[in-house]
Amino acid sequence: MKKKKLKIKNLCVLLFGLLCIFGLVYSLYNIINWKIDVDKNNKIKEDIKVNIVIDNEDNYKIDFKKLKEQNPDTKAYIKVNNTNIDYVVVQGTNNSYYLNHNFNKEYNIAGWVFLDYRNKLDGTDKNIIIYGHNTKDNSMFDTLRFVLNKDWYTNEDNYEIKFITEEKEYKYYVFSTYEIKPEDFYITTNFTSDENYEYFLNKIKSRSIYDYNVDVSIEDKVLTLSSCLGEGQSRVVLHAKLLKD
Repeated sequence: MKKKKLKIKNLCVLLFGLLCIFGLVYSLYNIINWKIDVDKNNKIKEDIKVNIVIDNEDNYKIDFKKLKEQNPDTKAYIKVNNTNIDYVVVQGTNNSYYLNHNFNKEYNIAGWVFLDYRNKLDGTDKNIIIYGHNTKDNSMFDTLRFVLNKDWYTNEDNYEIKFITEEKEYKYYVFSTYEIKPEDFYITTNFTSDENYEYFLNKIKSRSIYDYNVDVSIEDKVLTLSSCLGEGQSRVVLHAKLLKD
């Protein structure tokens, strides 16, 4: 009986050890695949930069025709100062596809920077939303977390964001940055009334960790950037309002 118990104990220890080894191998496998996919996306980003020309006065000329030949889902380009966010933005028919596909439409666990599928970019959007993964290597939307740092949000040079479509270059001005648990409220795109939209604007502004001293009203249109923080338990969010010509 004693020997039997010892055998069972040894078997349990062996199984536990094998499970630990399997878990370690699986984790290592995922880390290696993540690194490979992130590196692949960084290479794609560099390759498509030939279609983005910036002159000495910080004017952007983007060859959307060439970009659309490579990926017809190309919609825009975004630049956020003092982050590494300077990406061609795509849009799928849902908010899942580009979570695990890159600009070349290859399966890629690092995904790509993408526009919410509900946005139309026809001038009617009250809240344009752009998503990107936190890749932990300063690519995609990893550096969006910088907006939570005092050095970033107290520097007025960072407040203006470029958002360029095939039709026009837009400028947005930051009015709110914060961290929050995952939710659907801040990614609302459909507002049933002016009162509903006003409540939305007041709520997202009140969440900001810093007072940007910017007024927002129902006449304003918003650009929202969103990414995960840590292991996905929370989100880092930036809101900016469209500057009128």
